Amino acid sequence: MALVIDETIEIDVPAATVWEVLTDFDRYGEWNTFCFEAASTLEPGAPIDMQVQLGGNRRPQREWIRTHTPGSEFSYAMKPVPLGALHSLRSHTVVPLGPDRCRYESRFTLAGWLSPVVVLALGKHLKAGFGAMTAGVATRATSLVD
Repeated sequence: MALVIDETIEIDVPAATVWEVLTDFDRYGEWNTFCFEAASTLEPGAPIDMQVQLGGNRRPQREWIRTHTPGSEFSYAMKPVPLGALHSLRSHTVVPLGPDRCRYESRFTLAGWLSPVVVLALGKHLKAGFGAMTAGVATRATSLVD
């Protein structure tokens, strides 16, 4: 059974502002309590190196960029664990709803026969972390236009 975390929020700022927040990895520590450090070129195939907070533990995480449409979306995935044991996909999408309004869509999927063990151990922390990041994107983007 896959774990799917979908977080969507509409924000009263231009889509370009939300995109700036999502891709300004050097500033993640100023607003993102879940993924407080990140670095990537966003080129498909390139790594994205992150420091994440899961419960009381901070840990490094390296995943690989799968897609990148500048100004619109990027996604990344972990290297699949052999025999289909575990695989993930994380995506960030910004959809313009007008000149000063947009929708931010955050999606995370974790699947594979080992996923129930990961969900049992980390599921509540992952849900809380992705929720906090989505709220943080909105707060940060709004602060940049106020």
